[in-house]
Amino acid sequence: MVDDDLGTATIVYETPEDGTVERVVQNEHVAYFQDHWILKTDEDADRDVVRRIPRERVHYVERSVEEFEQEVGTLRNQVESFADDVRKKLLGSDDQSEREAHHIDVESDEDAS
Repeated sequence: MVDDDLGTATIVYETPEDGTVERVVQNEHVAYFQDHWILKTDEDADRDVVRRIPRERVHYVERSVEEFEQEVGTLRNQVESFADDVRKKLLGSDDQSEREAHHIDVESDEDAS
């Protein structure tokens, strides 16, 4: 079941067989994951059929969205979540490490001579 309120996406990409292809799909049927655009192309019995398109073959993806600010806010939340994960992996997950600043003294080549 597709929610029409989510809008549509146009993806333009290269294929070995057909050259440049332009497809219009529902926003919920296209996603970017692991350096590939993934789009639902069909349904087969109880499964969805998807096509993975390497980012190098995609010219552009254009989406219609309810509000641009909401779309950017979602992206910002994803980036902040990723940054939090990286910070926890590098500094540890305890609250103490998140509050303390870690200072590293760096000398330039001019200071060493």
